[in-house]
Amino acid sequence: MSSSGDDLFTRDDPIFENKELLEINHLPEEGRIVGRDDEISDLANAVNPAIFGQSPSNLLIYGKTGTGKSLCAKHISERLVRVAKEEGVTAEFAYVDCAQDSTETQAVQTIAYSLNDPEVTDVKIPDKGLSTSTYYKRLWTVLDSQYEVVLIILDEVDKLDDDDILMQLSRAGEAGKLDSCKIGVIGISNKIKYKDRMDERVKSSLCEREFVFPPYDANQLRDIMQARSDAFKDGVLEPSVIPRSAALAAREHGDARKAIDILRYAGEIAQSNGSETVQEEYVVQARERAETDRFRELIRGSTPHSRYVLQALAVLSLNTPSEDGFRTTKIFDVYEEICRQEGSDTLSLRRVRDLLKEHAFLDIIEQSRQSGGSAEGSYTEHQLLEDPDVVRKVLVETDEG
Repeated sequence: MSSSGDDLFTRDDPIFENKELLEINHLPEEGRIVGRDDEISDLANAVNPAIFGQSPSNLLIYGKTGTGKSLCAKHISERLVRVAKEEGVTAEFAYVDCAQDSTETQAVQTIAYSLNDPEVTDVKIPDKGLSTSTYYKRLWTVLDSQYEVVLIILDEVDKLDDDDILMQLSRAGEAGKLDSCKIGVIGISNKIKYKDRMDERVKSSLCEREFVFPPYDANQLRDIMQARSDAFKDGVLEPSVIPRSAALAAREHGDARKAIDILRYAGEIAQSNGSETVQEEYVVQARERAETDRFRELIRGSTPHSRYVLQALAVLSLNTPSEDGFRTTKIFDVYEEICRQEGSDTLSLRRVRDLLKEHAFLDIIEQSRQSGGSAEGSYTEHQLLEDPDVVRKVLVETDEG
């Protein structure tokens, strides 16, 4: 310890060697992508023509969160750029997080800015201030003056406000917007039914090849965590920690992100306990903390009534765990009671129905249409996908905070 004597900070981390390996956005080295050999091979096959300066197929990749979709899309794009260069072809890729850039203008600006080399093109791409059509014109100039082939990854493509950018990108060549550059679009979505609400013309041009990424099984999750275990100091991880984390994650969701989160949190719990090793008992605590933090992030910024509706569903789920789903009217009754307790006026049944739809869009709940026979007609049931204990705990914290 230095002579300043400040013992508030730990200068030597007894648990972690390279914690960055446990960050979700950390792109592993080629050898570290585990359990996705077939998917990587299929994606490579679909974009292979780009290596020779020809048009790659447009792809749509589906799968639940944490199944390696973005990871594999970025990995394939990076490798394609490298191999194309060896073949004398100028290629590049752009990545757009549509949850962040959800409007057509934001997405086009992001693509153009990330691909532009102003010294070559003499084109400026400001953050804002241009019309959408001007951003497009500058994008076409950037593409034609710099590249022969470009892949554009639209992650969480279902979060886009509309299909307009998909139409523009997937038809840029045939519409005469580009003279020489070929574009391939890779759309990524967590929602298997996303294609159903697409414009028919977009569907025909964008969905040339479709891929579904299944959840990881326990063995794959174990290999994924093992590949990142050098995030920890030697001998710190007890042998049962990774198998237990993998078994928990596989049983519940098969989500690699959550599995890695559990591993990271278990290390942090060991740190805060002053333990020299990461023990199996920390895994269960870590799982709970990971779920709580993820749900907290999901509902951050939500309105009080949005939370009251969720709380109503959590109360019903805890009180009658044997039931799979609950009707809107039943949720509304409990919601009214929560509003009374909070001293708040209730929203209309229709507005509560809209809030439930928003939660379904975020995959917090699942909605299903049920038939009540000729007497009742059909109705919607809502099922909480999150642990109701976690939901209630976070909502209580949020409302008290």
